[in-house]
Amino acid sequence: MTLKLPDLPYAYDALTPFMSAETLEFHHDKHHLAYVDNGNKLLAGSKYEGQSLEDICKNAYADKNAGIINNVGQHWNHLHFWQWMKKGGGGKKLPGKIEKLVDGYGGFDKVRGDFIEAGKGQFGSGWAWLVIKDGKLNVQKTPNGENPLMHGAKPILGVDVWEHSYYIDYRNARPKYLEAWFDNLVNWEHVEALAG
Repeated sequence: MTLKLPDLPYAYDALTPFMSAETLEFHHDKHHLAYVDNGNKLLAGSKYEGQSLEDICKNAYADKNAGIINNVGQHWNHLHFWQWMKKGGGGKKLPGKIEKLVDGYGGFDKVRGDFIEAGKGQFGSGWAWLVIKDGKLNVQKTPNGENPLMHGAKPILGVDVWEHSYYIDYRNARPKYLEAWFDNLVNWEHVEALAG
C-alpha cells in the first residue's frame, strides 16, 4: 500500500473564522504530507506493505512499532479529520443513527462536554474521539498518532489536539478551539457514514 495525500474536500478558506486558511495550508500541505512521506519510507519493504490501512494501524500497535503507529496512524487520522469538518457544520441536528447513539450515551450536551474534556485533558499531542465499542458510544483520547482502531474500538469522530491544528488561530487556548470545532465544524454526515 502506498499512502497518498488527499486533496482537501473544500477550499483553504472554507472553514473561516473557526479554522483559518493558514492553519489548513500548514496542517494539510506540510504536516499531513510529512506523515505520508515518512509512512511510505517506513512501509517500503516491511511486513505491513500489503496490508489495509486499518490493519497496518492495528498490527503496528500490536508490534509496538512507534514509527508506523505515529506516521501511518496519523495518516488514517487525517484522512478522516478533513472529512469530519465542513463549512456550516456542528449544531445539534444529528442524523438519526447518531442521535440514537448520543441519546444512549446520555444526550448531546453530555457527549459534547465529555468530548471537549477529553481533548482538553489529553496531555501533549494527541486526539479526542467518539467511538463505538460493544455497540455503544464512548469517548476516548489517544496520544500522538494512536487511534481507537489500535484499542479495539471503531472511531466515528476525532479531533486533532496537536498544537499545529490550532496554535495559529487560538494560540494556547485549546478549550476555545475544541468548543469552536465541535459547535461549528463537525460534519455529522461523515460521522454517520463511519458509524455504518
